[in-house]
Amino acid sequence: MHKNNTLNLAVKAADDKRANNIIALDMEGISLIADYFVICHGNSESQVEAIAKEIKDQAQEAGIELKRLEGFDESRWVLIDLHDVIVHIFHKEEREYYNLEKLWGDASEVNIEQLVNP
Repeated sequence: MHKNNTLNLAVKAADDKRANNIIALDMEGISLIADYFVICHGNSESQVEAIAKEIKDQAQEAGIELKRLEGFDESRWVLIDLHDVIVHIFHKEEREYYNLEKLWGDASEVNIEQLVNP
């Protein structure tokens, strides 16, 4: 699957489970580990789990191999590695603490509005 399709899938799946403040960062030329980071949060551990499960299920349904899934047991910061797209699903408090958006401040934000509001 093309990386833009993977990005679309991840953003839509997160939105389907009402993830909060979904952003996508274009990491090309900034990070060697992925072309895009998707960052979002849930307000409870159960919401974080639901978001992660939806992304995982939709990726597998689309034939995208998950390289890695980390943090699901604690559901405070779940990382889903979809090769070119890495999804970070935080509990709200952890998102504020780790502030990946600031850490990767050199990355440009991808306009995802048309993905979540077609």
